[in-house]
Amino acid sequence: MQVRVAGIEEESYVDGEGIRFALFVQGCPHHCAGCHNPQTFDFDGGRLMELNELIDRIKSNPLLSGVTLTGGEPLCQLPSMTELARAVKSMGLTVWCYTGFTFEELIGGVEGIFSVDEIKNFLSYVDVLVDGPFIEDRRDLTLNFCGSTNQRLIDVPRTISARSVVEVELD
Repeated sequence: MQVRVAGIEEESYVDGEGIRFALFVQGCPHHCAGCHNPQTFDFDGGRLMELNELIDRIKSNPLLSGVTLTGGEPLCQLPSMTELARAVKSMGLTVWCYTGFTFEELIGGVEGIFSVDEIKNFLSYVDVLVDGPFIEDRRDLTLNFCGSTNQRLIDVPRTISARSVVEVELD
C-alpha cells in the first residue's frame, strides 16, 4: 500500500502533544484561504512512499509519543491512513489527525471520498481529531494545536462513548 506524501517531520513538537512523527499527506480538496501548506493542495504532487517504510521509520524512534496525520487532507487517503493508524496504535503510540472536515460531516460520510463505515473504522484508532477548515478571519495564534477558533481538539474515544463531541482538555 502506498501513501502520497508532501513531507515528514520525524520529531515534531508542534503537531500535537509530546514528540510526534508528523506525516503531511499530499492532496486537499478544501483549499482554505491562508493555509500554511498550500503546496499540499495538488493531488498529483508530493511523492509516493510505501506504507511499510513509514511504519518502519516510526518504529525506529523510541522517543516518539505518537503520530500526527496532517496535510493536505489525510482522509482523502483513508485506506492507507487507517492502516497506518492501526499500526501506530499497535505500537502503543497515540494518533492525532488534522482534517478540514468537521466531525459532524465525517460521521455522515463524505460522498466520493469515504463511507460512514470506513470513517468509523478509522476513528476507532484515533485519539485526537483536530476538525474543521482553517478560516483566515478566525485565525488565532494563541490556540494550542489549532489555527482558527472554529477548529476543535476532539477526544475521539470519549466522543464515541458519549455520542456527543467531547473536546480535549489540555494541561
